[in-house]
Amino acid sequence: MADSLTAADAYRNLDAAQKSAFGAPAYSRWVNRPLGRLLAVGAYRAGMTPNQVTAVSALFTGAGIAALTLVEPSRALGATVAVLLVLGYALDSADGQLARLRAMGRPSGEWLDHTVDMAKLCSLHAAVAVSWWRWPPSGSDTAHLLLPLAFLMISVLAFFGWLLADLLKRVIRAQRGVLRAPDRGPATVHRSLLRLPSDYGLLALTFLLWGTTVALPTYAVLALANGVILALALPTWFRQVRDAETEHP
Repeated sequence: MADSLTAADAYRNLDAAQKSAFGAPAYSRWVNRPLGRLLAVGAYRAGMTPNQVTAVSALFTGAGIAALTLVEPSRALGATVAVLLVLGYALDSADGQLARLRAMGRPSGEWLDHTVDMAKLCSLHAAVAVSWWRWPPSGSDTAHLLLPLAFLMISVLAFFGWLLADLLKRVIRAQRGVLRAPDRGPATVHRSLLRLPSDYGLLALTFLLWGTTVALPTYAVLALANGVILALALPTWFRQVRDAETEHP
């Protein structure tokens, strides 16, 4: 049974309770979060819980990833995979927004959300490797299989590094009695655009090129860009954790 808020009221409440846009990549900031907000309102009206939305997100994403390993690459397959991954990603945003709307945010829900995120990152790049092993791109040899493995390592390290830095900063501040994190400044447009290559949503959209001659080089360029962003982010996260140790209450 739907809750008491109308869809319009639920949307307005969510619009006023968005996470900070600071550091959010462009696709997540201007496409995925607004789309997730609409899906969160629908889930709210349907009486769903955040964990149920997480499960539906995993089903969409899992279907897209499975299709990569089972069906020969083509433009039609790529479009299908892209749609499934985009919907899964939007629902991944919707579960957190629904939790805020229902005031149901729990550590267990955050654990489930991040665990599903890690599973999709690992399995997506693994699925690319399986697909290219079964149906090698034209003119390639077995060396191209190292590319999705490298991208997988970059993605896992980036996710783990960001997540652990965020967790440690919260733990340190709680131990030191720091009530709020320092102001990080405005969420600038150029920061969001510079981080666009690291956005999972952009990776999902590149599958529209699946089955074409530009799929492999596009994936390679995206892997390289993510490697550069990670190399810049790691010392930044280290400094942030170190600075949190000296923040005054």
